[in-house]
Amino acid sequence: MFLLHLRNELWKLFGKKRTYIGFGAFLLAQTAMLLLFRFGRVRDGFERMLSGNGYLASEYVSALTVSVFMLVPQITLLMPLYATLVGGDLVAKESEDGTLRMILSRPISRFRLLLVKWAAGIVFAVVLVLALGATALGFACLLFPWKGMFVFFPGTAFSVLPAGEGLARFAFAHLFLAVNASAILSVAFMFSCFNMKPAAATILALSYLLLNVVMERIPVFNTYENWFITHHFGCWLQVFQHPVPWAQILQSEIILVATGATAFVVGGTAFQVRDIKS
Repeated sequence: MFLLHLRNELWKLFGKKRTYIGFGAFLLAQTAMLLLFRFGRVRDGFERMLSGNGYLASEYVSALTVSVFMLVPQITLLMPLYATLVGGDLVAKESEDGTLRMILSRPISRFRLLLVKWAAGIVFAVVLVLALGATALGFACLLFPWKGMFVFFPGTAFSVLPAGEGLARFAFAHLFLAVNASAILSVAFMFSCFNMKPAAATILALSYLLLNVVMERIPVFNTYENWFITHHFGCWLQVFQHPVPWAQILQSEIILVATGATAFVVGGTAFQVRDIKS
C-alpha cells in the first residue's frame, strides 16, 4: 500500500506543470553557457591556465571539462531555487487548495502521508540532478571532443584526468549532488508542514540558505563553517581532488542527511499537532 501511495503521489507531482520549470530553466542556462564557452573568452582563460601548468590545452578542453563548468553556477543558484519551489508545495499546496482535509479523511495516518510526500520529493530531487548532469554532458558533446577532463575551482580542486576516470568521477559526483538537493528540499518541506502558504515556505527555505551563504563568507565565522549547510554542499567538488578526501566527504554527507532527517522530524511534529479543520 505504501508503494501504491507513493506511485500516486509521484503521478500527482510530475503531473503539475510547475514541476518542470526547473528542467526548462536548466536547458536555457546550459545553452547560454555552452555558447559562452565556445565563442566567448572563457575558453581562452582555460587554455592559458593549462598551458601555464605544462598541459596541452587541446587535450583537456573537452566535453567533460565544459560539462563541469556548466554545472557549477546551476548547482549554486538554480538547483536550490527549484528544489525549494517543489518542497514548499508538497504539503502547503494541498492545504491551500482545500484537499488536505479530504486526504486525511481516508484511513491513513498523518505520518504516512508526510513520509510518502517527502519520499516523492526526494525522488524529484534525484531526477532533477540526474537530468541536469545528463543534459550538461549531452550538450557539451555536441560542440566539444571527448578527451581528458580539466577541473579547476580555487581553493578546492585542480585536476587533470583521463576521459574514463573523469566520466566515472563526474557520475559519482551526482550522488552527492542528489543529497544536496534532497537536503534543501527537506528544509522547504519542513516549512510547508506549518500553517503557511507555499510561497512563504519556499521563501523561508531560500532565506535560510541565503543566511548560510552570507554567514559562511564572513571571516569571523570561519571557525563555525561546519555549522553551515552551504559549506557541506561543496563536498561534491572534492570528488575531483587528488587524492580524494573521503573522510571529509563522508562527514559532510552525514551532516546533510542528518539535516534532511531533522527537517522531516520537525515538520512532521508540527503537522501532527496542527489543527487541519481551522
